[in-house]
Amino acid sequence: MNPLVRSFHHKATGTWTHVVVDPSTQRAAIIDAALDFDLPSGRVGTESAQRVLEYVATTELAIDWILETHAHADHLSAAAWLKRQLAEGRAAPAIGIGHAITGVQKTFKRMLNLDDQFVADGRQFDALLLDGEAICIGDLEGRVIATPGHTPDSISYRFGDAVFVGDTLFAPQAGTARCDFPGASAAALYHSIQRLYSLPDATRVFLAHDYPADAQEPVSQTTIGAEKSANIHVRAETTEPEFVALRTQRDATLSVPKLLWPALQVNIRGGRLPSPETGNQAYLKIPLDSEGFET
Repeated sequence: MNPLVRSFHHKATGTWTHVVVDPSTQRAAIIDAALDFDLPSGRVGTESAQRVLEYVATTELAIDWILETHAHADHLSAAAWLKRQLAEGRAAPAIGIGHAITGVQKTFKRMLNLDDQFVADGRQFDALLLDGEAICIGDLEGRVIATPGHTPDSISYRFGDAVFVGDTLFAPQAGTARCDFPGASAAALYHSIQRLYSLPDATRVFLAHDYPADAQEPVSQTTIGAEKSANIHVRAETTEPEFVALRTQRDATLSVPKLLWPALQVNIRGGRLPSPETGNQAYLKIPLDSEGFET
């Protein structure tokens, strides 16, 4: 059985949110949902996530899962907000992420100097998913595929003829994601891509991001065959040393994502904001690179 998929593009961050539907039961999952966030003002909004909710309501879907492919560094997750909205009057969907999120939590707890109110054991999520684990949407059974490299917690989800790959692969003309975050590895990413390339060529590949050039439409999906034949970073014949050299060279030229620190602080909490410090006011932290600067 193959899923129906409806994709929503979040233009501000280039994020794709996918609603994966079992057509026989009208049960569904939401993958990689995004909040709106304006960095200069600190405004957090839900307009984009509301579009997903409206689609769920108008098509009378029942959401079983809210899934993350990893703790993204370029957008704030809407998982917790969606769960609250979808729990009104019915069973709440479960928020799932790869089990290696605990290592990511420990890393960023240290880098952000978070206090012990934040516990880095994955409790902020409902399910910490393992490689090969079955995950069901109605009668549609899927599998978790561990795809570390971009981040250590990266996973992909396969349902029928569709695979949701997070940042492991971009559209062929965009290549692959960076591998210079803590715990990332270009060699690990190469091996993760080989796992995906072992799927049938006709497998639909749903992307977590696309950043189209001006006057071009964003691409939400491609195929394994298209990736193997045309991905600018890793084709079927590309060797591991070739890919690692290319990826390492490219990563050395990239700037830090502008939402890195806001996104990670929210996303390691399953989409929740930090606890308020005074009244209802929450704050985000930015670790300063101030070496050689006298305070």
